[in-house]
Amino acid sequence: MVHSFKNNGYYYLYDVESGNLFNVDKACFDVFNGEESNYSQKEVDEIKAEINELTQNGLLNAKNENNFSGEKSLTIKSVCLHISHDCNLRCKYCFADEGAYHGKRENMPFNVALKAIDFLIENSKNLKNLEVDFFGGEPLINFDVLKKTVEYAKEKADLAGKNIKFTTTTNGILLSKEVSDYLNQTMDNVVLSLDGRKKVHDYARPTANGKGSFDIILDKFKYFRSIRGNNSYFIRGTFTHDNTDFCEDVLFMADNFDQVSVEPVVLPDSHKMALKNEDLPVLFEQYEKLAKKYVDRRKNKESWFSFFHYNVDLLNGPCLKKRVMGCGAGCSYIAVTPDGKIYPCHQFAGEKDYCLGNVFNGVLDNRLRQLFSKSNMFTKDACANCWARYHCSGGCSANALHFNGDIDKPYELACQLIKKRLECALFVYDREHNLPQN
Repeated sequence: MVHSFKNNGYYYLYDVESGNLFNVDKACFDVFNGEESNYSQKEVDEIKAEINELTQNGLLNAKNENNFSGEKSLTIKSVCLHISHDCNLRCKYCFADEGAYHGKRENMPFNVALKAIDFLIENSKNLKNLEVDFFGGEPLINFDVLKKTVEYAKEKADLAGKNIKFTTTTNGILLSKEVSDYLNQTMDNVVLSLDGRKKVHDYARPTANGKGSFDIILDKFKYFRSIRGNNSYFIRGTFTHDNTDFCEDVLFMADNFDQVSVEPVVLPDSHKMALKNEDLPVLFEQYEKLAKKYVDRRKNKESWFSFFHYNVDLLNGPCLKKRVMGCGAGCSYIAVTPDGKIYPCHQFAGEKDYCLGNVFNGVLDNRLRQLFSKSNMFTKDACANCWARYHCSGGCSANALHFNGDIDKPYELACQLIKKRLECALFVYDREHNLPQN
């Protein structure tokens, strides 16, 4: 399968099975797509001969020889600790019901956090490298338990001969210099929530009293960046129907931070901030506009930044198994809520039909886990003929369930955005690697 596309005035052929990307001229692009009327027979024959040569050498129209079959490992590697089901913001698009997950507002007791760490280590079998993500709500509301949990986890990991990497996601309201210094010293990754320009951010992410949060957090985030050095962090934003011009928000963030990720909101169609199919043309234009500016900015050290979705490696990307299996939700990855219940991931928290068990008895619902274990790119009919399948791995199981009632039926609007982002990422790859034009 070959995907042909245009991006920012350039023409491309991308071979799905081999992963080869070709920057071609307009004539080659047109002839490949059957539009031959504007070219002489000699030109058409020459172009077709080149295409045939690439095909014979396995560089284009490569055969699908991936007869992969298998199930995801049930050995647990990562746990998302819902350290707090409370929040000091009232984000208008929050999937977690403003931090409460459609339940009561509560913090995770220390004994639950300890049990979760014990559960992770006991169920990680022979894995050496494990991960703990402190999530919410707002994790810093329960900062004392977070600190005690890190200390306990390190001690338990050392005794078991394992290593745990920690991540915290925060909205920044409680991010004092003392807290920033602690996170900088202990966290392998920190995710800072910012939606972009002041007007956009304040509208979407007000405080509990209805006021904007932008002025409260921006300098705190800048301080954290100033002490972070080369360690991993992300400024992470969300765009909605109300700021489809999200390129400006990304560039605003890039003016202040060098590691940026901005995601499309996922909301029921009835929500006023939900993205709609009629938004797609504008969003596609924004992604292309951002890709061009991204390439230009990365030429200079002063303006260089990394945009998560434009980072693609065609030579050293993930192995086939990882590409096919995709997300480890319910298998190698679990989420634990303040009451000790275990769910497939943070987006399933509170959904009783998807409760896998609890950390106190350690017994998991193997029927549910098998459902997630067997789900992969090849079990999703919509992925069979999708050119982007090896890069998105079938998409998010939670989104598929919430929109289509089946973890094997991907959320179509998200698919469209993923494919556009990948086209832009391939454009960036070409511009930064100076691929020869064919």
